[in-house]
Amino acid sequence: MELASNYNYKVVKQFAIATVIWGIVGMLVGVIIAAQLAWPALNLDIPWLTYGRLRPLHTNAVIFAFGICGLFATSYYVVQRTCQVRLFSDKLASFTFWGWQAVILLAVVTLPMGYTRGKEYAELEWPITILIALVWIAYAVVFFGTLITRKVKHIYVANWFFGAYILAVTILHVVQGASMPASLTKSYSAYTGVQDAMIQWWYGHNAVGFILTAGYLGMVYYFIPKQAERPVYSYRLSIVHFWALIFTYMWAGPHHLHYTALPDWTQSVGMVFSLVLLAPSWGGMINGMMTLSGAWHKLRTDPILKFMIVSLSFYGIATFEGPMMSIKTINALSHYTDWTVAHVHGGALGWVGFITMGSIYYLIPRLVGEQKMYSVKLIDLHFWVATIGVVLYIAAMWIAGVMQGLMWRAVNPDGTLTYTFVEGVKATYPYYAVRVLGGFMYFSGMCVMGYNTWMTLRRRATVIAPIPALAAAH
Repeated sequence: MELASNYNYKVVKQFAIATVIWGIVGMLVGVIIAAQLAWPALNLDIPWLTYGRLRPLHTNAVIFAFGICGLFATSYYVVQRTCQVRLFSDKLASFTFWGWQAVILLAVVTLPMGYTRGKEYAELEWPITILIALVWIAYAVVFFGTLITRKVKHIYVANWFFGAYILAVTILHVVQGASMPASLTKSYSAYTGVQDAMIQWWYGHNAVGFILTAGYLGMVYYFIPKQAERPVYSYRLSIVHFWALIFTYMWAGPHHLHYTALPDWTQSVGMVFSLVLLAPSWGGMINGMMTLSGAWHKLRTDPILKFMIVSLSFYGIATFEGPMMSIKTINALSHYTDWTVAHVHGGALGWVGFITMGSIYYLIPRLVGEQKMYSVKLIDLHFWVATIGVVLYIAAMWIAGVMQGLMWRAVNPDGTLTYTFVEGVKATYPYYAVRVLGGFMYFSGMCVMGYNTWMTLRRRATVIAPIPALAAAH
């Protein structure tokens, strides 16, 4: 009973530390592959250091290691605090931590070795996908079990977003993961041809929609009001935002398959839903921004709030750019170019990275009984280095992408191509060099966060946080 009267901060702390560590690792791999695109000899002719093997390792490390560890940490913290009960099961929560680290380590080993299903964001082979499913079921039991046993009647909106992300990822993972094993390290998809492509991008875009959007909106609706010490601007808008977003997102995947063998009507449906998606996305961004009404002055002195608010700016940019790029005439220019890379990283580095970093900076000191990190100045340094890095990265890729699109479809009066593909690659080279610089700055900021985290946590035990005795009265 004594244990049940305290929050479980141990697993939150474990996931928070893992978030920082995997963030450093994932972004280091990102810098390496960016450098390989500029200077191909950097793969050193070693098969497991080639771009084709390290690129899926980078995406898996950033999304599933850094990103989802951050979601585990924040969802476990938020669901306890808003429900005013301890996590449903300490043993299952511990299993989710060690099970998820095992998934990540297996990815680190198998992907460079070339064991892959060849599906974007779902490269891991079938034994690992089964482990992912087991961990995810345990996660759902812990999260929803905590909601069911809550002492507070109301379910706070952040938990709606966390809950939707957990449920949607379950469906996405199981359907996309359907495969026929041929051996321990090789399997074949249950789908073929255009159906396989459609399932892939239904999964791929909704991984963006429910992991990289809905999950992090859970952070927005809890940590921004907490850090700003202001209530959410409009609770009603947050509910409208939730339902509009989760309904619309599921249908947007076909915009990845414009001008392919996918039926034209399916492409058009994907485009329309992508355009509709702009409304709930910007509604959420405005709701987060307006939460700072009366507290904008805090941005001068609070670098954590800077991370959170700038993340919303990048969310706004990415969720405007995505629907625009889904329009077929624009997509004809942007598809297969580095404009897509700019869009993805504006969302990943600016939106996902910044809101995660801000939330983890909020969490870490509180998990050891402190009110702030070891150094607020280092948080500020991290913010500015990372922000400049993101801007350099996406600006370089925007310019390179539009240039590539224009060069590839430029034709002479006789109908022949004006430029060879190699000329396009040569013209892109300076922008790849700028991308390496931007990525290295972002990675450097992550290293600063690692040092700051180490100095904050060293020789400090996890705090015992009692659950308020009056919780039942709420």
